[in-house]
Amino acid sequence: MSDATTTDLYEVTMTLSYLREGLTRPATFSLFVRDVPADRGFLVAAGLEPVLDYLSGFRVDADDVEVFAAALDRPSEDAEPLLGLAFTGDVRAVPEGRVVLAGEPLLEVTAPLPQAQLVESYVLNQINHQTTIASKCARCVMAADGHPVVDFSLRRTHGTEAGYQAARLGAMVGFAGTSNVSAAYAEGPAVGTMAHSYIEAFGTEEQAFRAFARTHPGPVTFLVDTYDTERGVATAGRVLKDLGLGPGCAVRLDSGDLGTLAVRSRRILDGAGLNEVRIVAGGGLDEFAVDRLVRSGAPIDRYAVGTKAGVSADAPYLDSAYKLVEYDGRPVMKLSSAKVTAPGREQVFRRPGYADIIGLLDEPPPPGGEPLLKTVMRRGRRAQSGNRRSRLDDARSRFADDLAALPDDARRIASPVAPKAVLSQPLTELADRVRHHIETDVLAGTR
Repeated sequence: MSDATTTDLYEVTMTLSYLREGLTRPATFSLFVRDVPADRGFLVAAGLEPVLDYLSGFRVDADDVEVFAAALDRPSEDAEPLLGLAFTGDVRAVPEGRVVLAGEPLLEVTAPLPQAQLVESYVLNQINHQTTIASKCARCVMAADGHPVVDFSLRRTHGTEAGYQAARLGAMVGFAGTSNVSAAYAEGPAVGTMAHSYIEAFGTEEQAFRAFARTHPGPVTFLVDTYDTERGVATAGRVLKDLGLGPGCAVRLDSGDLGTLAVRSRRILDGAGLNEVRIVAGGGLDEFAVDRLVRSGAPIDRYAVGTKAGVSADAPYLDSAYKLVEYDGRPVMKLSSAKVTAPGREQVFRRPGYADIIGLLDEPPPPGGEPLLKTVMRRGRRAQSGNRRSRLDDARSRFADDLAALPDDARRIASPVAPKAVLSQPLTELADRVRHHIETDVLAGTR
C-alpha cells in the first residue's frame, strides 16, 4: 500500500467515474486560503516540498487497488481502472517561505482530471498544516525581536511527523534550533537541556548539576526551577564558577512569573560575576507571551516555544480549498454563497507594500508587479534543482526578504491588519462572463 491511498473516499469514487465517462482531459485545480485567521497579518507558504515528493512518486499499484476496493466494499476488478495511475502533470506554486495573503493561489495543479482529483486530499493536508505552523512560528520570531527562538514542541505535536514538520518550519522562518534530534540532523542545530526528573533523580540540585557537567563538559544549561528558582540559580552559578564553565552556559526558567524570575536570576548571576551566563525561558510560550516579555524588558536571552507553536494553538487550521478552475480549456467557477471561486488559471503579482493583484496566468504583470507562482513540476518531475538543505536555505532567505517588506500593521503581534489582494480587470471580466454563462445556460434547464 502506497501513499496513493492517503486520500478521502470521495476522491476515489469521483476518479473512477471520470475514468468510466472518459473525462480525462487536462484540469487545473487552484489551492488557496479563503481568509486569514484572527490575529494573523499574513501567512507563510509552506508544505510544497513534501507535496512535490509525493506527486513525483505517485502511482497506484496492485495493493492500492485492493485497498480502494475494500473501502468501496466492491470486488477488486471494480477498482482496477485505477491501476497504474501516476501523476504526469504540472505544478505552479508560490515557493516555500514567501509571505502570502488570503485568496491568493498557493499552488495550481494541471493534470489529467483523474490524477488532479485523486491527489487533492494529500496536497491540501500538507499545505494547510504546514502553512498554519510556519505562520505561527514566524510570529514567534517577530515577537522575540532579535532574541533567538528554539523549538521544543515534539512531545505535544499531533504525531511525530507533525513534530518533524514543526522543527523544519521553525528553521525556515528563523528558529535557532530544535530539541528534535532527527529533525536537527536534517534541518538544523539540536538544542536542549534537562528535565525536572533528572534533578529529582539526584539527592540535591548541586549533585545533579555537577553530574551533568561531568558528562557534558562543554557549555551547559541548567534547569533551575525544580524546587526553588532563586536557590536553583544560586546553586547553578556556584557550580559554573567552580568548574570554570561560565562562557556559553545558561540557566533555564520553565515556570512561574518568567519576567520577574528573569530579573531576579540576572541579579544573582551578575552578583556572582557570571554576566556572560545567559537566561533561557520556556513553558507555555507563544508569540503573545514572548511579545509581552520582550516589551517588559525582561533580561531573557533565548526563548523556547513548544506546545502553542507546534500546534498553532490559537489558530490550528486554515480555511483552505482546492477548487477546479479550468477543465479542457474551459474556465469554471463555483457560485455557492460565501464560497464563490474565481475561474481560470491564475497568477499573483506582488507589488510594493503588498498591494497584490490576482490576475490571469497569461496577462502581463502590472507596473512593479512580481509574479509569485513559479513552475515547480513539469510532466510529473521536479523542475527545481538543489538538495533539501539548499532549498531550505533558499526558503529562509525568501522569508527574511518578504518579512522585511511587510507593512507595519501586518507585523503587529496584537490586532494585526492583513493586506488584501484584489482581482485584476481581466480576471474580473472573465468571472463575470463565466457567471453569466452559468446563470443563463447551465442553470436555465433547472428552473
